[in-house]
Amino acid sequence: MIEIIGYIFAVIMGLVLGLIGGGGSILTVPILVYLFGVSPVTSTSYSLIIVGVTSLAGVAVYVKSKNISYSTGIYFAIPALITVYITRRYILPAIPDEIFSLESFILTKDVFIMVLFASLMVFSSFGMIKNKKFNFNSHADTPGKRIFLIASEGIIVGILTGLVGAGGGFLIIPALVLFADLPMKLAVGTSLFIISIKSLIGFAGDIGADVHIDWMFLMIFTSISIAGMILGTVFAKNINSKILKPVFGWFVLVTGTFIILQNIFNIGAK
Repeated sequence: MIEIIGYIFAVIMGLVLGLIGGGGSILTVPILVYLFGVSPVTSTSYSLIIVGVTSLAGVAVYVKSKNISYSTGIYFAIPALITVYITRRYILPAIPDEIFSLESFILTKDVFIMVLFASLMVFSSFGMIKNKKFNFNSHADTPGKRIFLIASEGIIVGILTGLVGAGGGFLIIPALVLFADLPMKLAVGTSLFIISIKSLIGFAGDIGADVHIDWMFLMIFTSISIAGMILGTVFAKNINSKILKPVFGWFVLVTGTFIILQNIFNIGAK
């Protein structure tokens, strides 16, 4: 029954990703950890391939409608690709299983990842709840400055994606709108393009690090997520994302807060 609920949430993850172009992927790690019993570190690896392939299915839709800025995507993707691969291949494996210990207080690698991930959930939820319009041209007034800001954001998103396995659409879309001056539809399509490439490259770093992969489970979960993505792109024509986004934001806020509290209360358990 718990696994069935997990697969239902896999549909929801893809559905939200298709409807609002981001945010849905942030559910992947909690679904894997709490409903399928996958360890946090392995969940970040699985999340990369699930989010990458699901986003790639969404890219196909935006390619058809010509709503992808490839040049902007490359400026963002190149630094993100480098940092996400380095993070997955070298930095994450180097983090010790027990980061800090003081008497009965223990900070483990799994707890660190879950709290960091949940903190990003809470942070991203505020932007969804406020659902504010972005102010075009407010930060980048020259092409050179825009490229620098886009590339810098790419580095940050690459590191975060490498650590927690999230697609980072909640960070990418505002950057594309503010720094690259892209219209919202173009930003969503470009974001999916960046997420798909970045996530798959990050997953390649895990393969090089000899992470055990349950390919059959990944195929089933990803297929269900893609079905949700397809439904989302269909429903997006009739559903007002301005209403959906704040509702989903509250759900992400509650979920992230729960994960933080749950891990803090268990942080000293041996």
